[in-house]
Amino acid sequence: MTQTLDRANTETGASDIPTIRNFAIVAHIDHGKSTLADRLIQTTGSLSAREMKEQVLDSMDIERERGITIKAQTVRLIYKAKDGETYTLNLIDTPGHVDFAYEVNRSLAACEGSLLVVDASQGVEAQTLANVYQAIEVDHEIVPVLNKIDLPAAEPDRVRTQIEDVIGLDASDAIEISAKTGLGIEDVLEGIVTRLPPPRGNADATLKAMLVDSWYDAYLGVIVLIRVIDGTIKKGQKVRMMGTGATYTIDKVGVFTPKLIDVKALGPGEIGFITASIKEVADTRVGDTITDDRNPTDAPLPGFRPAQPVVFCGLFPVDAADFEALRAAMGRLRLNDASFSFEMETSAALGFGFRCGFLGLLHLEIIQERLEREFDLDLVATAPSVVYDVAMRDGTSEELHNPADLPDVMKIAEIREPWIEATILTPDEYLGPILKLCQDRRGVQKDLSYVGQRAMLKYDLPLNEVVFDFYDRLKSISKGYASFDYVITGLQAGDLVKMQILVNGEPVDALSMLVHRSAAETRGRAMCEKLKELIPRHLFQIPVQAAIGGKIIARETIRALRKDVTAKCYGGDVSRKRKLLEAQKKGKKKMRQFGKVEIPQDAFIQALKMEE
Repeated sequence: MTQTLDRANTETGASDIPTIRNFAIVAHIDHGKSTLADRLIQTTGSLSAREMKEQVLDSMDIERERGITIKAQTVRLIYKAKDGETYTLNLIDTPGHVDFAYEVNRSLAACEGSLLVVDASQGVEAQTLANVYQAIEVDHEIVPVLNKIDLPAAEPDRVRTQIEDVIGLDASDAIEISAKTGLGIEDVLEGIVTRLPPPRGNADATLKAMLVDSWYDAYLGVIVLIRVIDGTIKKGQKVRMMGTGATYTIDKVGVFTPKLIDVKALGPGEIGFITASIKEVADTRVGDTITDDRNPTDAPLPGFRPAQPVVFCGLFPVDAADFEALRAAMGRLRLNDASFSFEMETSAALGFGFRCGFLGLLHLEIIQERLEREFDLDLVATAPSVVYDVAMRDGTSEELHNPADLPDVMKIAEIREPWIEATILTPDEYLGPILKLCQDRRGVQKDLSYVGQRAMLKYDLPLNEVVFDFYDRLKSISKGYASFDYVITGLQAGDLVKMQILVNGEPVDALSMLVHRSAAETRGRAMCEKLKELIPRHLFQIPVQAAIGGKIIARETIRALRKDVTAKCYGGDVSRKRKLLEAQKKGKKKMRQFGKVEIPQDAFIQALKMEE
């Protein structure tokens, strides 16, 4: 196998280009992308039976446990086709979840074609649409693949019609497969070779390569995934990153099979990796153009839009002594995830911590879980919030990441919040409750159409209403059948107010949030009721209040634990008992003034996951 690989790699002349195919697998979550990648790797013999395992490209434990792909992974396969020619196939397995759409975007830019995997029992879902439109935008040749046709509920003919009606792709020759059993995998490989175009490129031109991704390796430093457009890149060559102007000498050139294998050079159309003793992932800007230092290319490639964080929250260590450990852990995570950003902040209730930016709630959850698992940290997360644009009366404007930092209300002209366009696909019987959910979240309906038995809704919604628990509510209303995808459309002014939660008269800034005035009372009452259940009883009465400015809009009281101080008084004069009760009453009064209320960490998290 290795000999074939080396032959395909070291001859980097133009004659090799017709035998290269670069393709991505795009699909909705759980439609079988990673399983199909496993079968392709197995069928082409890239890994031995002993080395094979399920979800072989999902290298993180968290990916395996949740059964989702978080990082796009690449692998080179060598396939001997029916026409007798040996082909080099570069496969990129992409994530399906909306939070990782930026990974999909980058992967598609490195390929010429896509396999569109659709579950033959579920049909076209919201994320299927989002990913396939991204592929169409970059002029991909798309081969539809119907997966899970071995299931009793599979309806390939209905799904074919759906692909044609909803996406507008000809699905008459869609390949029917079962990635789990291996049925139809040979047809997929033949389809890749015969239906996807080879890359274009000139081996004799000056080097022009696109930086697709980069991550940190403890032994090799930063590993850079590249797609060569023109020219060749080889070990010892001095290259320049056109975006940053930095120059490096290449230490290693190789490909993933999915093991790291060194090769002599990479030619036009090929996807592989380089290392060049780069210390920081931040030095390698995704989308940058890599060129020869002595003979640079004239114009850089267009590159990608940088990933913009849309959800912010504070992460604080439970034990203040862990602050430095948290700083180091975040620095290391940032090495492998350029879309995660953080800056230091302090909180009266929680001490020193970090304000972190994420691409969505799943991204937030994954980062928090990785920090707790990989670095053994106990963390408290504050309420997730979006970035607001605050227009002041003096004509200036500022970005607001943390609701606790809202300027004086008298100085504010208006607060603008981000809005999204959501696409929801749902079976017809759940349409009523989903429409109500969107209306309750201040949604504006734009479109309602039918795709077979399923309704496709388009709604404009404020992102603030979506980041809390919209996705969970949607899934529970539709018993898991509805799918959801969104794109950010811009900022709109709203009647927003800052709601604070006071526990025993003290504001808890971790629970401060900006809410729409119309929903403030409902949200405040729900939060107080939830905290009443979550905060353990103390020896004194604790008021839990929601306030807007100086006005209390909701209140609950946590009753005091009653210690029976008269238990030891057997008979005797009643004045003894009265004396003890009076002393207890004074003590409770003093406690209410000076007593510290311990709010457990899970109370914060549970309070934010509010049910309607």
